[in-house]
Amino acid sequence: MTLRARLALGLAIIAVVLVVPLFIVQASMKRLHEDVRTVRDREFRASLVLGDLRDALGEVRARQVALGIVKSDTVHRQLLEAIRSARAHADSLATTIADSATAPIRSRLALMETTADSEYEAWRAGRDAEADSIETSIMAPALEETERLLKPIERSLRVATSIKVDRAESALTDAERLSVAALAIALAVATLIALWLTRSISGPVQALERGLRAVADGELEHELDLSPARRDEFGRLAESFSTMSTQLLELDKLKAEFVSVASHELKTPINVILGYLQLMQEGIYGPLSGKQAEILATVESQGRTLARLAAHLLDVTRFEAGGGRIEPRPVRLATLFEELERAFHVLAVQRGVDFRVSLADGLPEEVHWDADRINEVMGNLLSNAFKFTGADGVVELSAAPSDDHVQIRVHDSGAGIPPDQLPHIFEKFYQADNQGAASASGSGLGLAIAKEIVEAHHGTIRCDSTVGHGTTFTLLLPTEVLSRRRTGQHRIAELQAVS
Repeated sequence: MTLRARLALGLAIIAVVLVVPLFIVQASMKRLHEDVRTVRDREFRASLVLGDLRDALGEVRARQVALGIVKSDTVHRQLLEAIRSARAHADSLATTIADSATAPIRSRLALMETTADSEYEAWRAGRDAEADSIETSIMAPALEETERLLKPIERSLRVATSIKVDRAESALTDAERLSVAALAIALAVATLIALWLTRSISGPVQALERGLRAVADGELEHELDLSPARRDEFGRLAESFSTMSTQLLELDKLKAEFVSVASHELKTPINVILGYLQLMQEGIYGPLSGKQAEILATVESQGRTLARLAAHLLDVTRFEAGGGRIEPRPVRLATLFEELERAFHVLAVQRGVDFRVSLADGLPEEVHWDADRINEVMGNLLSNAFKFTGADGVVELSAAPSDDHVQIRVHDSGAGIPPDQLPHIFEKFYQADNQGAASASGSGLGLAIAKEIVEAHHGTIRCDSTVGHGTTFTLLLPTEVLSRRRTGQHRIAELQAVS
């Protein structure tokens, strides 16, 4: 399954499992709504009608008493209207209550309606005893019986309403619990799917990242923890990575071969030329005139400069091609600086320069560096310092501890470097405008090689300078460095900076 299809499927499943709780809640709310509507349409409506019926019966009782006192046609009509209103409410009650409960009420109200006319006729004809008998034997008992029959209906309505309300509350509670449980399950499923998607994507991405980092560090034979046989985008990336690694490995071999061939092809003719020049200067091929000796000395000087330039250029090429190696071994710092002091003491005396070497307290007795390479760096920096420092000037070499690093400073009181040229001094073949103050010309490769060697030790080098006041190079080197091959990572960073 492709990555795109996997993402689409995962997102679809997450959407479904998150929507399911909504449907469950909606169904529960629908059932609850139906229960509430049933209570409204039956029990609540019956309660309202029952209340209206009781009010109507109260009106009947009041008109019955008034008729016995006033004995007028108006009161008689009002009594009949009250009885008919009560009958109407009783009929309405019958639509929500069982007919067996409302039939006795309606029959008594019908009896009261027919009896009311007889009672009124007796009152109007002056038959008071007959009218009183009708009221006490028929009307009053029928009214009291009707009111008595309302009480069990009221009780049954209260009980039914209470049961349905309790059932609705229980249904609401169940719906709430069900929705919470469904939501929890949906979130758990969504989380599992999200974790699955994350792992299925982050794992290959991390494998690719590790592979690219390994290639950037020069491990061109690194095996990617990702199968090219995968049927998704990562499989195609793994296949491309494998092809890229193979091509880079071939290019690396070609570079190494080129460096080896170039080293041999350049060194051999230069050494032959220098050898013949030396033989000629020694008179092996006959005596030389003064002019010839002078010319041969100039040619020899230029030949040695060419040999030194070729050696420097080959060093830079080896590092950029990934072939420059450092071989760290235990180095005593005191011995390293003593050798540097002895090596440059004669030059300091010849130039009339005050050469100072100082080691701060707390320095480790021993470090793991490539002593030959570090000697090359320090020799280059000190040579530059003496080259640009005139008589009565000062050159200082100092070292101090800095956490698990050693900070080395080379300071001179020479000509200095213009601020706009400082960012370029570590570039190959770059020479600052202060060459006029130098005692000898250079190739512009020394600082480029120094920077490569320092970075191969996982260290840093920087330069601070003020025109007319001197220059300071500061190196920060870790005390422990593993044996490694210098990679093309620094070159990549340079290209990115330029672009």
